[in-house]
Amino acid sequence: MTDQNDTKKMASCPRCSGKHKERSEKEYKSLMNRLSRIEGQIRGIKNMLENDAYCTDIMIQVSAANAALNCFNRELLADHLRTCVSDDIRAGREESMEELLKLLPRLMK
Repeated sequence: MTDQNDTKKMASCPRCSGKHKERSEKEYKSLMNRLSRIEGQIRGIKNMLENDAYCTDIMIQVSAANAALNCFNRELLADHLRTCVSDDIRAGREESMEELLKLLPRLMK
C-alpha cells in the first residue's frame, strides 16, 4: 500500500505533460512548512479584513505574504536547479535548460 505522503510527492500536474518530481523527505517537509506558514498568513489577512482592520495594516501583511511566497519560489527554484536541471544536463537532455530560460522571465515579473 502506498503512503499518502508518497502519493502527494509524486503527483503529476495536469499542465506539466505528466512530469513529476520525487522530492526528498527534507525538501518536501521544508516546502510544506513554508506553505503552511503562508496559509496562516493568508488566513490572518482574511481575519483582518473581516474585523475591519485599517487598510495600511492589511497591506503590510499582504506584503509579508508576498515576500514569503517569493522565498518559497526561490527555494523551489534552487532545488529544481540542483536536481532536475543538473540531472538532465548531465544526461544530455538540454530541454530542461530551455524550459528554465522560458520560465525565468515569468518569475521575474
